[in-house]
Amino acid sequence: MKTKSKEAFIPAEREDTIRHTIIFLLDGQSLSAKEISADVKVSEKEVYGHLEHIRKTVNKSGYNMIITPSECNKCGFVFKKRYRLKKPGKCPVCSSESISAPLFSIVE
Repeated sequence: MKTKSKEAFIPAEREDTIRHTIIFLLDGQSLSAKEISADVKVSEKEVYGHLEHIRKTVNKSGYNMIITPSECNKCGFVFKKRYRLKKPGKCPVCSSESISAPLFSIVE
């Protein structure tokens, strides 16, 4: 039976943490989770997890995380009272699945 040589896993080098990078990206500009994931080079699902933590910590430090809600592209319904950060699956009014992604930004 062959044994696999065990080499140490070496993670990608980063000068800053992923959350600090996301905070820096969102400072003064609005981006969707997809755009953030492309810039930071992590999955979109992972970005949502980081955004949850960023929302809690940023509010304590005197900054505010502004979330521009998703909007139905067909009927114009705006998801104002939604607390989840992910994009909704379908519109409750017209059942359309064509929904714009929420946008995130950080302001002082």
